[in-house]
Amino acid sequence: MAYPDNLLARGERVVLRKHPHWKVLVLPALFFILIIAGAFFLASWITNRVTWDGVAYLIIAVVAVILLVFLSIAPFLRWQSEHFVISTHHVFFRTGIVKRREHQIPLGRIQNLETNVTFWGRILGYGDLVVESAADQPLPFYNVASLPKVQSTLNQLIDDDRDRLSGRAGQTGDSGLGDGGNYDRGAVNPTEVIRRPENT
Repeated sequence: MAYPDNLLARGERVVLRKHPHWKVLVLPALFFILIIAGAFFLASWITNRVTWDGVAYLIIAVVAVILLVFLSIAPFLRWQSEHFVISTHHVFFRTGIVKRREHQIPLGRIQNLETNVTFWGRILGYGDLVVESAADQPLPFYNVASLPKVQSTLNQLIDDDRDRLSGRAGQTGDSGLGDGGNYDRGAVNPTEVIRRPENT
């Protein structure tokens, strides 16, 4: 089950799912290419040059695997495990491979949205988003992909959520009045004047 489908309330649906922008994978991809190319180059260079080439191959392979794990595989797994999700009622965030960190912010508690976009962020379409809520400290979300779309979607959903809550409150307040807030038909209207016929 995709995150956060098991956390959604009845009638709640996911509007937007995001991983961090793809630019965070550029360096891991470059490291992957350089490590593989360097390992093959060293392996071909020591061929017929040393008598212990079998041990040398093993050392090169072990070092290459360690570098790949820390410089390429781990960053990719962190990217894949980081989720930024917007539903009709909440903002969900989860990150971490072994130790996870999660946030669930109701839209009704969001008081302010702050964005930080660099020069390259404007070109590539990413930036940082800071969500300020009524109860918690401001939460920064870094490298948010398609930041203008995310911000406009959040603004629209926040307005819709407030309209929904205010409409529910209005229905509760009007429930004590009959006929949509008018006087009950069986009650006496105080504006009416009752005239009795004069005795002759």
